[in-house]
Amino acid sequence: MLKPLRGITVIDLSRALAGPYCTALLADMGARIIKVESVNGGDTARQWPPFQDGHSLYFDSVNRNKVSVCIDFYSEEGREILSGLIADADVLVENFKPGTLEKMSFTPARLEELNPALVVGSVTGFGNTGPLKDDAGLDQVIQGMSGLMSVTGPGPGSAYRVGVPIVDITSGMICAFGIVASLMGARNGERPSRVSTSLLETALNLSAFQGQKALSLGEAPTPQGNNHPVIAPYGMFATATESINIAVGSDKQWRAFCGLIGVPGAVEDPRFITGADRSANRDQLSELIETALAAKSAADWVPLISQAGIPCGPIYDYTQALASEQVAALGLVQRRERLDGSELPLLRGPLSLDSEASEILSPPPLLGEHTADVLMEFGMTHDDVTRLEREGRIMCGSAKIGAQR
Repeated sequence: MLKPLRGITVIDLSRALAGPYCTALLADMGARIIKVESVNGGDTARQWPPFQDGHSLYFDSVNRNKVSVCIDFYSEEGREILSGLIADADVLVENFKPGTLEKMSFTPARLEELNPALVVGSVTGFGNTGPLKDDAGLDQVIQGMSGLMSVTGPGPGSAYRVGVPIVDITSGMICAFGIVASLMGARNGERPSRVSTSLLETALNLSAFQGQKALSLGEAPTPQGNNHPVIAPYGMFATATESINIAVGSDKQWRAFCGLIGVPGAVEDPRFITGADRSANRDQLSELIETALAAKSAADWVPLISQAGIPCGPIYDYTQALASEQVAALGLVQRRERLDGSELPLLRGPLSLDSEASEILSPPPLLGEHTADVLMEFGMTHDDVTRLEREGRIMCGSAKIGAQR
């Protein structure tokens, strides 16, 4: 696969999810990611379940294609090591609470002194200004404060979190986009940027037309369960067996759909003639559709409706989704072996270039797995590394996995 970021070195100080997701995407495109972790346990996600044989699968899910260097951030030796790594890098990524880098002696002025060409990417909870700028922000808290939970749930009056940490993930995507934009700008003569986003900014931008409704009309959208909030029929419908998703997005599709399910008269029903009519009368519409769908199983309906050009599909759990023929055809699941010999199935990144999919070249690193290699690459001797490890200033990958939990 083409690697457009080959030759770009990223110092990754991030932990948990938003920052590591960002750097995983950069790694997929060929960037070298040097994940610099603390000797006090490393990335906090290493301590989070689910575990498999001592390995955090939470950590593993977003740390493919990286190397791990483990240092004491607050020691003189640790700061010297980090300074050297930053001086030789193209990008620095962090998602600390605002002010943490400064406490580590890496002020904006110091970073400029070390590396004038450095692009710095940051993800915070609430942004760089305002009354909440110093507050810690986590995915679910931001889901609640951004309005995202207010439109998620079975109906009005309910509020559910999205079942995956959607704000962390999308914030990582946005940060990666900003970093690549800044690298492109530098190539075109622009000065390197300090790229920043926040969980709140990202979450609000996910609101799309729901947020626009609130801005323009002053109306707060409410949850619609498994129905699309404005388009009908578009949602989850029961069949003779399990439920399926159906999305009828146009009048042409509506006419074809009515013929497929055996209710041709619904096309002329004044309650359902236009998209606005169907949305206003969605309860009666759903009852009509589910009565018709009760004649066949989900396995019968899905291909019949899909082949007519109407989006339709089963509702899988993750084990079913990952085992599906389409996922296999895309090569989304790749198997790699950790340093300790254990096998790990991983999802590759979601991008392809010239029809070649991104590839997992190396599994998530053990804590400090590459400390010695990287430090010797940057000029230290074996004796230097041994002394620093003995003094507790660094940790190499010889530590037992169980100690990481």
